[in-house]
Amino acid sequence: MRFLHNLKKKFIGDRQFYLYVCAIAIPMILQNMVTNFVSLLDNIMVGQIGTMQMSGVAIANQFTFVFNITIFGTVAGAGIFSSQFFGKGDADGQRYTVRFRLIICTLLALIGILAFYFFGDNLIGLYINEEATASEAAATLGYGRTYLNIMLISMIPFAIGQVYANILRECEETRVPMAASVIAVVMNVILDYGLIFGNLGMPELGVAGAAIATVAAKIVEAGIIIIWAHLNTDKIRCIGGLYKGFSIPGGLSLQMLRKSMPLMLNEFLWSYGMATLTQCYAMRGLDVVAAQNISSTITNIFGVIYIQLGSSIAIIVGQKLGAGRFEEAKDTDNKLIAFSFLVCLAVCLFVMLPLASWFPNVYNTEPEIRALATYMITINATAMPMWALTNAFYFTLRSGGNVMITVAFDSIYTWVILLPILFVFARFTTVGIHILIIIATYMEVIKIAIGLKMVCSNKWMRTIVN
Repeated sequence: MRFLHNLKKKFIGDRQFYLYVCAIAIPMILQNMVTNFVSLLDNIMVGQIGTMQMSGVAIANQFTFVFNITIFGTVAGAGIFSSQFFGKGDADGQRYTVRFRLIICTLLALIGILAFYFFGDNLIGLYINEEATASEAAATLGYGRTYLNIMLISMIPFAIGQVYANILRECEETRVPMAASVIAVVMNVILDYGLIFGNLGMPELGVAGAAIATVAAKIVEAGIIIIWAHLNTDKIRCIGGLYKGFSIPGGLSLQMLRKSMPLMLNEFLWSYGMATLTQCYAMRGLDVVAAQNISSTITNIFGVIYIQLGSSIAIIVGQKLGAGRFEEAKDTDNKLIAFSFLVCLAVCLFVMLPLASWFPNVYNTEPEIRALATYMITINATAMPMWALTNAFYFTLRSGGNVMITVAFDSIYTWVILLPILFVFARFTTVGIHILIIIATYMEVIKIAIGLKMVCSNKWMRTIVN
């Protein structure tokens, strides 16, 4: 009984603790869930047109995914400082982090636009299996290129909007980004329905219509967040005077650069690794690309739960570290990790597994693709508690600013362990896609073991804004 009491004391918080966590996490979860719901609707609507269209859009989204995650990593690097500055009540320090992120993210957006514009065809071609017919390959490439070119328009607004959205979250204002996402979703759904199929008096544009709808929604979402922040500088103090002089102390810039660049590189390498993982799957045919597109859509909707609970760890624990409350930070982190695991276990058992056999039937595609998508959703559902742990470990390590540990934990694992093994199986064996998926997914237990050892070492607990 004493053991159970100690276990409960270590990993379970009181009512006030969970109310505080939910006040931060739930608006972020809802915001990202709503955003991913738009992707689901895009996929379903494009999937009604045909499999080639759906495959082309799915491939193009691999590259926008890499870009988006790289921006998230860049924003998060300086966000380590921002959370700790907020914990100290230092608005000037936070203001410097916003300026730094605006500069870096705008540069990254410009680089992304140029890279995807000039090398888009070559990148899309990597995902088209050699066994595809000439007409299938040409159609998939054409649809992917059309979608990607239009999506380039949203990259700079998206990057700047993410900077503002994150500073609001770091100031514990999570409702506004959520409201902006809801408005953007409604707009996206209406435009999708009109522009993909030619309804509501709009032209029938198919894949191009889906891209236009998404771009418009992203621009509106960013605009709402940016305007609100500048109209409420009494609440978000670091936005006041943001563009006056636009200076950043040299020493702080170097510190943020040292933290941001590894995180940016880490997120880029990890997301590119996931895109490469998809490319390994694509060696088994375009049907696999279509099935993974279906499964990843529903997985991403519920995956935001463990991702945003992890982000909450970075914010809450980071603030306590910034204030020098190390024991409280450790205790809070234990409870947050346990909470994330249990919530995702419940989502796996009561939501994703029941949806696995039903959801693929929404798509207008071949029965073989639906069956494979059901299998993928089932595997992803059972992996969600594992992902909750590794994600919580990742954000715990990041909250103290030791970014090189997170790079080793995330990207080095992906490129040194996961991808080489999967590449050998995909390229040099005839192992079927079902076995490949199991290998790639359940190798996550290696990360759990590594992450647990790192978190238990307590070396991540430190203040970096003194």
